Amino acid sequence: MFVPIHDENPLRSIRFQWVTLSLLAINAAVFIGASTGVPERVFLSFALVPIELFDQWPFEARGLPQVFDEIDVREMWTLLTYQFVHVDAFHFVGNMLFLWVFGDNVEDDLGHGRFLLFYLACGVAGGIAHLLLSDMPEVPLIGASGAISGVVSAYVLLHPRVRLWVLLFKFIPIPVTAAVALGLWIIAQFAMPFLAEKAQIAWWAHIGGIIAGSVLVWPLRRPGLVPPDGRPTQV
Repeated sequence: MFVPIHDENPLRSIRFQWVTLSLLAINAAVFIGASTGVPERVFLSFALVPIELFDQWPFEARGLPQVFDEIDVREMWTLLTYQFVHVDAFHFVGNMLFLWVFGDNVEDDLGHGRFLLFYLACGVAGGIAHLLLSDMPEVPLIGASGAISGVVSAYVLLHPRVRLWVLLFKFIPIPVTAAVALGLWIIAQFAMPFLAEKAQIAWWAHIGGIIAGSVLVWPLRRPGLVPPDGRPTQV
């Protein structure tokens, strides 16, 4: 739909967004490593594969649990590791661009430690949503999209009036408020699972991250720093 390239939203509390930059660096290191001869079996060991997480696959397509046998605890760690693996350059650059533009302000709103917790929790929530609702349990889930979706939902809730610069159709730069651009983006994520059957994009992971971000941002944000309407305050 659009590509974010800049937001007019300076930091107000922290001096340096070291968690955001560290996440960017870790994702970049994993992507470069995976692109330079790492065996595919090692690469896929970090992916979240729903059918491997359970000894018996307990869910019907997009349905509620029917049978629950046993969770393979050895695979639980992939709810974290899948967030740092990307399938190709387009996947990697797209996610990291969203993290670069929006992550620093959410880190500013929450503080370093709470932002890291928030980011990982949104990724885990995205993975769980995918486990529950994916109709392709044998396909590996990789990518930071669940975590990034949580960051986007937090950003639009806390900074709806901020002006963003986005590339419309990937090459036309236009200014638009966060509420409009990110609101439309979020609506699209909720619509796509019903419009794009058997897509290679894990839309339910996006939705899980959005919901988690919308819930977790309120107890984790710094009190008094950013009001719900997103208007600037002096601190």
